[in-house]
Amino acid sequence: MTDASDLRFLPSADGDLAYRDTGSGDLVVLLHSGFLDHRIWDDHVPLLAERYRVVAPDTRGHGFSANATAPFRWADDLAALLRHLDAGPAVLVGLSMGGVIATDTVLEHPGLVRAVVTAGAVTGDFRYTDAWHRELQDTIAGALAAGDVTTWLDAFLRLVPGPGRSADDIDPEILRRVREMALHTLSKHSADEKDSLVPVTGSLARAGEIRVPLLAVNGALEPAELHTAAERLAAAVPDGRTATLKGTGHYSAMERPDAFVGVLLDFLEGGAAAPRQVPSPAPVRVVR
Repeated sequence: MTDASDLRFLPSADGDLAYRDTGSGDLVVLLHSGFLDHRIWDDHVPLLAERYRVVAPDTRGHGFSANATAPFRWADDLAALLRHLDAGPAVLVGLSMGGVIATDTVLEHPGLVRAVVTAGAVTGDFRYTDAWHRELQDTIAGALAAGDVTTWLDAFLRLVPGPGRSADDIDPEILRRVREMALHTLSKHSADEKDSLVPVTGSLARAGEIRVPLLAVNGALEPAELHTAAERLAAAVPDGRTATLKGTGHYSAMERPDAFVGVLLDFLEGGAAAPRQVPSPAPVRVVR
């Protein structure tokens, strides 16, 4: 896995924001999931950097980036980084929280984005409503508020296999990496710390404003309501499409990095990496 020595830092008014920057060509930005950091993309970066300039930032409060001490929005932090890079409109690829950041950014700063890929995410308005996720989210929130790291981590790691599977169904190395990143991010915070994030609201209703190609990739084992919401998002975008990675759950990109990169490259090389004159929606694709 990468470490701090591989990172660059963007100064901001509220601390430095870390990012990895490698490769050359059109800009692809990889956005990590909540409580993790840029290292979820360690398997993907070398493959993508053969053809693209690949940037993988740590979201404020995560990984090696500064914590927030004042109100902030994810989209504004990312926009500041994209302007700093000055590499033209970017393809944003986000897993879970990173997918929300991608849709927030294309809505709030559309001129900076060339295409969007979400994975295990729709927009910030989406919420799981099934009993398994609601119970787990209550456990995670309660443990976090109480400063109970052991309970929090045990519950958080259950998100990797998801409902219907157990840790025995997951490559132990994936669980080790998730545990390491999650504990690192958690160690930066205290139980009584103020949440300074200002969310972008009403985002799903604004999906029709997204005028760039969008691909929603989800693990086949995600709940049906996420797939339904992803289809709704793709249908609302003039050039929207979906893909499904068989045999994977919420962390589909980590479970099957080669398949994920394959779907991503198909999308990029089909025209998403350059401005398009006429959108041409594509059918749902299932990757076996």
